[in-house]
Amino acid sequence: MQCNAANGLFTKPSGITDGRKETSFMKNPAVDFSVMSLNLRFGLADDGENRWEIRKQRLLPLFNRYRPDFIGFQEANAFQIEFLSQILPEHRYIGRRTPAPPFWQNTVLFYPDSWTCRWFDHFFLSDTPDIPSRFPESRWPRQCTFGAFSQKKRSLVCISTHLDFDSTVQSRSAYIIQNRLKEKSTDSPVVMMGDFNTTPNSHCHEILTKPEASDDENTPIFKNAFSSPYPPTFHGFSGKTEIGHIDWILYRGNIAPLNSQVITGLFEDGYPSDHFPLLVDFCWMSAQPNSSETKP
Repeated sequence: MQCNAANGLFTKPSGITDGRKETSFMKNPAVDFSVMSLNLRFGLADDGENRWEIRKQRLLPLFNRYRPDFIGFQEANAFQIEFLSQILPEHRYIGRRTPAPPFWQNTVLFYPDSWTCRWFDHFFLSDTPDIPSRFPESRWPRQCTFGAFSQKKRSLVCISTHLDFDSTVQSRSAYIIQNRLKEKSTDSPVVMMGDFNTTPNSHCHEILTKPEASDDENTPIFKNAFSSPYPPTFHGFSGKTEIGHIDWILYRGNIAPLNSQVITGLFEDGYPSDHFPLLVDFCWMSAQPNSSETKP
């Protein structure tokens, strides 16, 4: 798809103060761009003191402190996306499905308006990815959003996704994403982030990171921006991590992670979500700009 307002891009609202300017922020000059992944926890959940109307106030302090460039959200209801667009006025977004039921959860990508979105792709992790659908074993219709971005002569593809709980479905979903990306014929660097509902010792992770597990050994593989022992990412609003590293940030191409962290701190005396945010700072590996183009 070509990127335009009708396809779910955000146009800056008027009359909204950029709260991020109220805090000082010193960016490491070695960092070329940063990526954050966050399962937002859908806003219709009955979470008591952690319900959306309370915890949404914890997001701006998070973004103020870390200033991510690209943010991949999972489980975002439409009204949550509207709120995010207000507190992130220097960002636009892709991936929101319209029209959709009001309870629909979206897998969206927010990106800085200093970058140009060349094209994007939104599809379902199923046998019929171009229509709303799911595998029979899937609990929910799982989705994936691609975005191809450029800034000057640099180009980058970002992916936000959310996989199901079933291990067989996870593996099939990994193949779908891999093949969909192959269809784009891109040699731009790629960052893939999301809630994979499984840990790096899974077959799904092997499909994406080991050529022998792929259905095509010539397919470029990803690396995990984190290393073993992988830090847990789900805590259920308790701050206590009993489930492993189920949220990932993977990358491939001419980029390298400078810093990778799972953000476990409190914001406004609480947690923004039942998952911890993940943040990775990247740099370009070559001195010369990457002039490769991605294809819609």
